[in-house]
Amino acid sequence: MNNLDDSKKKEIAIFGGGCFWCTEAVFKMLRGVLSVEPGYAGGDVPNSTYEQVSNGNTGAAEVIKIEYDPAVVNYRDLLTVFFGSHDPTSLNKQGNDIGTEYRSVIFYTTSEQKRVADDFIKEINASNSTGAQVVTTVEALGGPENFYPAEDYHKDYYAKNAGSNAYCELVINPKLEKVKKNYAALLDKIYE
Repeated sequence: MNNLDDSKKKEIAIFGGGCFWCTEAVFKMLRGVLSVEPGYAGGDVPNSTYEQVSNGNTGAAEVIKIEYDPAVVNYRDLLTVFFGSHDPTSLNKQGNDIGTEYRSVIFYTTSEQKRVADDFIKEINASNSTGAQVVTTVEALGGPENFYPAEDYHKDYYAKNAGSNAYCELVINPKLEKVKKNYAALLDKIYE
């Protein structure tokens, strides 16, 4: 449990970058991140479940809800790691995970987050004139009730399964290594 003085401000960021097992593990390593919770957002079915979302008919995406201390890590730093840890140019697909539930999406919770995310995407696209453009959508969360926590067996998936699961070895570990290499200055915890 992270201790945080109640006088300090906490903010929420919600990102979908493919499988939430991967994104949860990535963001748990960052300094200033207080908690990371896998879940679902963006769909038409209230209180979506994994079974409903994974069939691709709800419109929801696998996402993570990040609670962070903006005095330690800012939203732009979170975006840097988000865009650097998945392929934001791949429509509805991350690796072997295919479908709208694995889309690249940012659910903003404030107008400032929307502005920063839109500007960040414009910067990426402007700096990459010969490559694929970012397909990440920036959507309003519409309120905390529009995030549905994932089932308990999805929470801390990497931490619980790192040594015994091929998905962790083949998919999550390379993402973590990439983040360790490229964003070391932002890291607090490193999985060994």
